[in-house]
Amino acid sequence: MSKAHLEAVLWDMDGVIADTADYHYNAWREVLAERGVTLTRADFMKLFGQRHDTIIKFALGDKLPPEEFDKINARKQSIYRRNVAQNIVPLPGAVALIKALKKNHIKTAIGSSAVQANIDVILQGLGIEKDFQAIVPGTEVAEGKPSPQIFQLAAKKLGVKPANCVVIEDAIAGVAAAKSAGMKCLAVTNSHPTQSLKDADLIVDTLEKVDINTLKALFDKE
Repeated sequence: MSKAHLEAVLWDMDGVIADTADYHYNAWREVLAERGVTLTRADFMKLFGQRHDTIIKFALGDKLPPEEFDKINARKQSIYRRNVAQNIVPLPGAVALIKALKKNHIKTAIGSSAVQANIDVILQGLGIEKDFQAIVPGTEVAEGKPSPQIFQLAAKKLGVKPANCVVIEDAIAGVAAAKSAGMKCLAVTNSHPTQSLKDADLIVDTLEKVDINTLKALFDKE
């Protein structure tokens, strides 16, 4: 059996590639306030990186009729995309690392809880939409993070073994998903403190400190 090695990097998007937390929070706060519900920043951060159905059920319960769920979801997405498109802020080191991976022929994919339209807004806004060989939005899997399904499907689309993948995440649920998928995980403390991300193989406070050798070294610890 060949030793596991770096073959692909699977990227979360929100909070890893782009600084979108405030845009998501403000959109959720606005749409939920219209229904008399206050979403605190602390509660939002616990849920950040998870699918919209999880957030809506947390805030409004699981008894909503499908048409009401769809209405809430559509309004939140509209508010978010309108605002984020005006000022997409890349997180330090992310775009440079993505470009370096492409230059060195290391496969990359997006594995995000976001819907495809939200992913497109960010990738196109940063000019990196052609730098990924696969994209898996949250709508393509039955279960959101911390289920491993998003990352498993991303590896399948790339044609690589899960054991040869590194996931880059910022969320607690994302780290859990990566490890459950049997992958290495590098966590960046853009959204959560180090202690919350302790299950990752490596934790950094910025991707500016990460290069391809950093990612390859994760497999030397086996």
